[in-house]
Amino acid sequence: MKVVIIGAGVLGASTAYHLAREGADVTVVDQAHDGRATAAGAGIVCPWASGAEDAAFYRLYSDGGCYYGELVDALAAAGEADLGFRRSGALLVSSDPAELASLESLLRCRSSATPEMGRVEAVAARDIQLLFPPLARGLAGVHVAGGARVDGRLLAAALLRAAQHHGAVVRAGHAELLASGHRVTGVRLSGEIIAGEQVVLAAGAWAPELLRPFGIGLPVEPQRGQIVHLQLPQGATESWPVILPSGSHYLVPFDNGRVVAGATRETGSGFDHRVTAAGQLEVLSEALRIAPGLAAATVLETRVGFRPAAPDMRPLLGCSGELGGLVIGNGLGAAGLTIGPFAGSLLANLVLGRPPACDLTPFDPARRQTSARPQAPLR
Repeated sequence: MKVVIIGAGVLGASTAYHLAREGADVTVVDQAHDGRATAAGAGIVCPWASGAEDAAFYRLYSDGGCYYGELVDALAAAGEADLGFRRSGALLVSSDPAELASLESLLRCRSSATPEMGRVEAVAARDIQLLFPPLARGLAGVHVAGGARVDGRLLAAALLRAAQHHGAVVRAGHAELLASGHRVTGVRLSGEIIAGEQVVLAAGAWAPELLRPFGIGLPVEPQRGQIVHLQLPQGATESWPVILPSGSHYLVPFDNGRVVAGATRETGSGFDHRVTAAGQLEVLSEALRIAPGLAAATVLETRVGFRPAAPDMRPLLGCSGELGGLVIGNGLGAAGLTIGPFAGSLLANLVLGRPPACDLTPFDPARRQTSARPQAPLR
């Protein structure tokens, strides 16, 4: 079976890997847009700490976090171990005892059905700086041992290399979707036609423009996120946990003293790929409020990414109702690096005519959508 995948972010790369591993003839086409969400994302893998109240979404989100255990082992067996992945735990922090008690209760309830979460423990204020030294005094926390972090750039690159090991081909450039009647036939790339019996559209926030010539609307808009990378003079940050305060901001430690602080959520941003004064102020103010010990850190860079966000905040995963042979993967929003690898396996099964590992009906790209009701932000 010949399959063309448009988009080489973590979702497209995962789909390519899972298809090529099963013997499909796979071509991946990617334009390498500035602002790709995978390249900018901080890489938190701890869906169980989210405030998601949508049961269907939470199941997918949780399954995405659990899938990392299987995926990391499979990639390591293929010689791909450099993912920036470490299960160093996640620490939810607050100065409000009632908030922490509520979070601990929620996490313990979820952990009974999800052993991948690991141990859930309350952390007293007197001990919290032992886990993350720059944190403010007066904070206490709840520690989730199964929380992890991953480098999106390294992960997507490893998935693509693993796909290529199984015969996939990766091409660069702008793809135009081709169809005959009501069925896709492949893509056009710089005048060359690449035939495909199936096409997987995983082009993130840029996907709607590829469907516009066919009169198909995809309810996805770019949401700008600005994320600041800091460097501490001391390098022993490898084992520090991810820090999750209330709200949408966070701190993600990586190796060699790098700490990532994020992130803005700028709906209506369009594709304005700039670091703004307001965005930088928001991220750094929130980071230093929670961890004043980061004040002397060097600002290395600020990454800007466009999350593909659907109005109801549910991903778009499934077959197109308008074009036969077209499979859509989109709308992962702020959860892309958690859900993406697992969603790629689900899309691969759809392409191969196999039942996916979970029910995708709630994520049908053709479903009627309304704006999501307010809820606690996703981590």
